[in-house]
Amino acid sequence: MEALSLLEQHLGFNPALFETVLIHSRHVMQKALTLAGKHPEIPMDLFFIEEAALLHDIGVYRTHAPEIHCHGDLPYICHGYLGREILEKDGLPEYGLVCERHTGTGLYLTEILSKNLPLPHRDLAPVSMEEQLICFADKFYSKSQLNDAFSVEEVRQKLAKYGSDGVNRFDRWCGMFL
Repeated sequence: MEALSLLEQHLGFNPALFETVLIHSRHVMQKALTLAGKHPEIPMDLFFIEEAALLHDIGVYRTHAPEIHCHGDLPYICHGYLGREILEKDGLPEYGLVCERHTGTGLYLTEILSKNLPLPHRDLAPVSMEEQLICFADKFYSKSQLNDAFSVEEVRQKLAKYGSDGVNRFDRWCGMFL
């Protein structure tokens, strides 16, 4: 599989969005691979991390976020499960799970229901070590501030807006990966 070809196939119609997603995803990929390299005691598939990190935001083009060149119809929070649908159609279900499970620090059914989020009614939280690492690395980068990395404290502050569960998951990952 060639992640860049898939990104171009699905996002190439919108060059500004393609560039935004590519820059963001490369930052996430590099951070994830760097952190994985610091933890050889944790068995992880580095090739999968590289490709999945590049593809984790492939569903954004179907959402409405004009500030990052997305002109679809659905709320931005939907981009994860939309990415899963895209990659499943492309025969890559394990990569699709990374897309679906990377929003915030993952979303659980109880959160989806209590907040009435426009998401499938199932747990959408990272399970595998690779999924957790990509989700964690993603928190340090924004698609609206492409070349700026957030500090741990800045990430914690952003996550705190949505409650303590996300902060607690993030802090657990800090202990695992940093």
